[in-house]
Amino acid sequence: MTGVVRRLFGRLVDRQLPADFGGRLSPDENVLAVADLADGGHAVATSFGLWLPDGDGVRRIGWHLISKATWNQGSLAVIEADEIGSVADAVLLADRPARRLRLGQPGRLPQVVHARVTGSIKSRHHRDLPGGGAWFVQRSVAGRDGIVLQVRADPGTDQDAVRSLAAQVAEQVRKVRRTD
Repeated sequence: MTGVVRRLFGRLVDRQLPADFGGRLSPDENVLAVADLADGGHAVATSFGLWLPDGDGVRRIGWHLISKATWNQGSLAVIEADEIGSVADAVLLADRPARRLRLGQPGRLPQVVHARVTGSIKSRHHRDLPGGGAWFVQRSVAGRDGIVLQVRADPGTDQDAVRSLAAQVAEQVRKVRRTD
């Protein structure tokens, strides 16, 4: 696509779901950007998350479960978090290893991913704990009302200390929400 045509129609092209996309979008899920992956397949950013190839199919990672996404030299690195438990109203997370995706034509995908990941974060704070520390992050979850409190421990952090502090912080957040 020539530069002029891309500038005029690029937004529409970036939002078209590929014909061979294997996922099933929710009725109120909107496509925001699409990029071809250099190794085949597509990365699709929607209002609910980032769809990526996974085995023989595709899988959506909710924006609230992407701990970090960086764009560098034609590759998008995504760190996904798994929900590993809960304490009171806090969700405990553990990061997976970074997944690097080489994009053939990135289009608007890197900008959309950055905006959605950072936009889901309402507040964040790091606390030092025995053996390391933990991030306490309040995030919105696309498609749901309210804010979720997530706790992501640094490697080597005492898990009992994380759970204890997570319960305390969850109670403080609950009290603040009741007064709002």
